[in-house]
Amino acid sequence: MGKKSDEKLIVKGKRLDGRELEELRPIEMKVGVVNRADGSAMVRFGDTQAVVAAYGPRELFSKRLQKVDKGILQCRYNMAPFSVTDRKSPGPDRRSKELSKVIRLALTPVLFLENFPKATLDVYVEIIQADGSTRVTGINAASIALANAGVEMKDLIAACSVGKIEDKLIADLCGKEDNNSEADMAVAMLGRKKSITLLQMDGTLTKDEIMQLLKMAEENCGKIYEMQKKVLKEIYRDVEE
Repeated sequence: MGKKSDEKLIVKGKRLDGRELEELRPIEMKVGVVNRADGSAMVRFGDTQAVVAAYGPRELFSKRLQKVDKGILQCRYNMAPFSVTDRKSPGPDRRSKELSKVIRLALTPVLFLENFPKATLDVYVEIIQADGSTRVTGINAASIALANAGVEMKDLIAACSVGKIEDKLIADLCGKEDNNSEADMAVAMLGRKKSITLLQMDGTLTKDEIMQLLKMAEENCGKIYEMQKKVLKEIYRDVEE
């Protein structure tokens, strides 16, 4: 959510890119894009693109961080300096640190961390092109990167953004919509059970609007979940052939 402009973003029921209010942008998913990682993935929502590399479980060298009864998940979210129109200063900032924690908390519920005490899973989320909804794009990529690494998981995590603009409820906000929204929500959930692992909101919404947006998010997360499963199955189909 950001400073509003006078430009109309919804005209005759259509958004500026021609989408319906609840329609997702074109989505692309690939796995195995980083050769030296244990698992990796690229996910693109429109002009937002994330590349994720996953490593582990592996020994956690900082013994003070080790937990004797379970492993830990470490995440680093970073926006490349060239990912936005106005060049971003390199290195971690407050937002990157916050979203690193957010992604870690969203992914943790599907991992069997108790199976590898004193070890770590390391997930690196690199946003190489940003046009809104970067955290959910990163979560989707991180989920399939961990699966690609062979990490034991209860399920995949699917995520999407929803929000309100010009009094209309919409899904998958692009950058311009995000910056001019009245409210926006980031939602992540388990693919099968639909249990929510992330819910963040900026702005003001009524209870009814929140429930409508959660239903919209659930429907779209279901579509994303099917795409995640498909791209992972294709790896094994190629091996069999």
